[in-house]
This record gives sequence, structure tokens and C-alpha cells, in this order.
Amino acid sequence: MATDVVRIGVLALQGDFDRHAKALARCGVEAVEVRKPEQLADVEGLIIPGGESTTLLKLMHEWGFVGALQQFHAEAAALRHLRRLILLARDVENPRQFSLGLIDVGVERNAYGRQRESFEAQGSATLDGRAAPVEMVFIRAPRIRRVGAGVETLARHGDEPVMARQGSVLVATFHPELTDDSTVHQYFCSMVVRAAAAGEASL
Repeated sequence: MATDVVRIGVLALQGDFDRHAKALARCGVEAVEVRKPEQLADVEGLIIPGGESTTLLKLMHEWGFVGALQQFHAEAAALRHLRRLILLARDVENPRQFSLGLIDVGVERNAYGRQRESFEAQGSATLDGRAAPVEMVFIRAPRIRRVGAGVETLARHGDEPVMARQGSVLVATFHPELTDDSTVHQYFCSMVVRAAAAGEASL
């Protein structure tokens, strides 16, 4: 992509994509609402917002995003990053469902309970080797039940992992877009910026 501006897409099919776009803007990057698979060619990273995963999967199949996202990850994994735990996990339970399998974790859906069991918590993440406070909002949140050998746990709530990374894929069980805390989005943006710079240096 011939531009000096880092552009990060937000999949705008379902979920609170507008809040993610605003969080990216606070981080100083250009946010692009992605509604068609061909728009993936114009961004260097992608956020897949949280929401009802069954509905989102249906929309992704209807609009041709499943294959496009797999290709997006495979062809430019050093430059492009995604985040949406249930859709990206290797294994999903309660109930079992299709997922893209781009990060080696096992996930249990809605493991914290229903909407009325939603809660907020103050946690800490280890980002680039430094501890950083993070505001966490859990809404019908999944739990990470298994973490593969190649996956780095970046944040925990109690004893449980709530944010993880494997290569270019970053996932979280909470909703960072629902607070004014830009820590998670800033880290994600730094991942994309560093990868983009490395890709340009290798050309």
C-alpha cells in the first residue's frame, strides 16, 4: 500500500465498530470501516469487534469475508493483525462452532455468565516487557481455557488469561473499546506500525 499513513481497518458488519474507530483515532492512526472483503487490501491491520459471534459468522459467510480473512492473514501475516477471540481461536466450546483458528487457544463461550453478570475490573497487562494498568469490561465474555505453546499471555484477571498474542494475532476476552483507556489499542497500533516498518525495510 503506497502511503505513509498507517491505516487500520475495523470490520463494520456488527458490534461497536464506531468505538473502536474512535479509539484508533486517539492513537493517531487512520481508522477505516471495512464492509467489503476487497477493502482489506487497503489496510495494514484489522480489528474484528466483539459482539454476537454466531450472527457475525453468518454475516461474514454471506459477504465473503471468511476466505478473505484467511488469505489476509496468510499472505501478509508480518504486516496485518486481527483481534476477536471467538472467531480467531483454534477451538471453541459451549457450543462448538466454526472459527478461523489463527491463534492456538481454546475458548469457552459466555463462560462468565449472561448479560446481567457483566462486570468491570482494573487489571494489569505486560506489554513490551512493561506492566501497564488496563481497564477491563467483561460482557457475556468467553474464557480462555487452553493456551498453546506458541501463545504469549499478556494479561490476566485473577488466575485466568484474558489477553493473548501469537505472532501477528492479538485477542482479548474483554472490551477495551468501552472505556477511555487506550492502552490495548495503543499496543495494537504499535504492533501494526512496527510490522509495517519492518516490511518496508525488507523491500
